[in-house]
Amino acid sequence: MKTIVLKFGGAAVAKPERFEQIANLVVDRSLHYEKVVVVVSAMGNMTDELLTLARQVHPSPPKREQDMLISVGERISMSLLAMALDLKGKYAVSLTGSQAGIMTTSNHSEARIIDVRPHRVVKYLEQGKIVIVAGFQGVSKEGEITTLGRGGSDTTAVALAVALGAEKVEFYKDVAGIFAEDPKKNPSAAFYTSLDYTEALEITQKGAKVLHSRCIELATKNGMPLHVLSFSEPQTSSGTLIGQLDREPSQLLIYEDG
Repeated sequence: MKTIVLKFGGAAVAKPERFEQIANLVVDRSLHYEKVVVVVSAMGNMTDELLTLARQVHPSPPKREQDMLISVGERISMSLLAMALDLKGKYAVSLTGSQAGIMTTSNHSEARIIDVRPHRVVKYLEQGKIVIVAGFQGVSKEGEITTLGRGGSDTTAVALAVALGAEKVEFYKDVAGIFAEDPKKNPSAAFYTSLDYTEALEITQKGAKVLHSRCIELATKNGMPLHVLSFSEPQTSSGTLIGQLDREPSQLLIYEDG
């Protein structure tokens, strides 16, 4: 059965009314894929606001407690999206990173993924449910909540896709795809309809912020295709394809520290 992972970043979930728009998009994808997993970031600038809140209480917060605090942001997004899907008659279940089986190293605020054990994800998918997972977070072997640092949510999406043997990961962004330069600063910047992994890495390492190089590196290790699309115009934009789509789902399961 075909599986797809959809990733929505902070800009896509910035406002409460956006969740209906996302729900419509998820419902549409569920017409084309039997199994749909959605990974979400925190709303807008919520992570930064939570970090500011922490520093108002403690100038240098303990990393463990900071992770406990900022992991709340993604949990808010996942539960709101599940509610929005319920209104549309789609049964969805939300899972934290730890519930989804995202296993990480023990270094708080900058953990790396070492394994994915998606038993609960698979169980709910087999029941016909849409599974929504909080990005940017996981659990260490010691059972501690961890966060993944920059690029963490995008990396969560790729890691889950690899573990589930998904066809690809679709990233919904506030731009039409990947450009040679920031299209907001240079409207005439060249647009890429497709890139191989090496080209995509070079562009992100030069400063492009559409995808973090970390998630592209993980996709490269496992041959996982990525597709960057416009959140506001998903039906009219072809987006940017990274990697090859005409391949068998990868089962290499090579993670960041594996």
